[in-house]
Amino acid sequence: MAGVAEKARFYLERSVPQLREWEDKGVFSKEEIRNIVQKRNDYEHRVLSPGNMPTEWSSYAKWEQSLEALKSKRCKRLKIRHLNSAHAGQGRVLAIYERAVNRHPQSGELWREYLAYTANVKATKRWRKTMTNALRMNPTDPELWVMAGRRAARNGDMASSRGFFMRGCRFCNKECGLWVEYARSEMEWLAKVDKRKAKPGKAAKDPLRADRVDADDELRIEDSDEGEDEDNELPVPSRAQAKAIDEQESEQLKSNPAMDGAIPIAIFDISRKQAFFKPEVAEVFYVMLGGFHDVSVQPKVAQHVLNVMEEQFPDDPATCSCYIRQPILGLSPHTADFPSNLRTVLGRLTEKLESTTDRTRLAQKTAAWIDEYLALEDLDDGIRAVLELTKNKVV
Repeated sequence: MAGVAEKARFYLERSVPQLREWEDKGVFSKEEIRNIVQKRNDYEHRVLSPGNMPTEWSSYAKWEQSLEALKSKRCKRLKIRHLNSAHAGQGRVLAIYERAVNRHPQSGELWREYLAYTANVKATKRWRKTMTNALRMNPTDPELWVMAGRRAARNGDMASSRGFFMRGCRFCNKECGLWVEYARSEMEWLAKVDKRKAKPGKAAKDPLRADRVDADDELRIEDSDEGEDEDNELPVPSRAQAKAIDEQESEQLKSNPAMDGAIPIAIFDISRKQAFFKPEVAEVFYVMLGGFHDVSVQPKVAQHVLNVMEEQFPDDPATCSCYIRQPILGLSPHTADFPSNLRTVLGRLTEKLESTTDRTRLAQKTAAWIDEYLALEDLDDGIRAVLELTKNKVV
């Protein structure tokens, strides 16, 4: 324990200037600072001792964050606008997380906490470095790949987003979560493309254009080619050439498979070849697609999934449930089309309850989605009465 005590003392001494400034400015009293030192000493001995757990590191970092929040509130109340150690608290939390993931590199929960904190404090470069290390140390953690892919997509860099999702799918082929999120990301991108097409001007002419990405927010796993020869730059086309290029691009845009939902269809088709694929997985894909009712290609993609289910699992409860819900999936119960479509759903329900291979499971699935509608407080009384009666009949 002598080594542990020396290491703990080393890390505690690094915070002495900060504590002295707090005392001089009156942010904390002497007694409070004594308690802070004692608490830090206890945490340091706990995390430095042999056999320490990731939860102990997490508790230490969260306690430091709460201390930083308390310090900020007191500075605001005391109208202290400047502290020499203003960013020392964030630096200390980041250092604790860095030590934690180095000590427990296989703890996905620690990595995710670390990434969430760096994103919260807008430490973009630190986030990129941390995510790169996290993916290298935990390549089979689907949540990390989803975080990387969705952040790139949110910043408008779909090329990088697809790269992360495709790399992750090569590693995470034992469960469907990452594959579904990849398809969801592509559907969100298609929704954004539809919005651009609806806008007048340049956005409608080039809806597939890439958004501007801040260089500091670009995450790369592999080194890119840099230092290209400036003498090899492409010539700038003339006005006539530019007009011809625009016309050619508009023709290519009409026949672009990506605009027709080819990517989410391909994701689903490749997932069919994986060991995890089963009726419930296909159902997850189908229900996810239902959330994109306003996307122009959604009916085509959803119908493809349903056709595959009817071909491979014709009378499975999952297939029957998707077929039953098809007319109202993703449709708001407040629209005029909902009551008539609900009538179609009830007819399909009666039909499939007779032909399914497992009536009990289908009844459970039906009751589950009916409960989702009944949970809506502003649901029409007539629709509510029909759904409640249907649920009582099938259960």
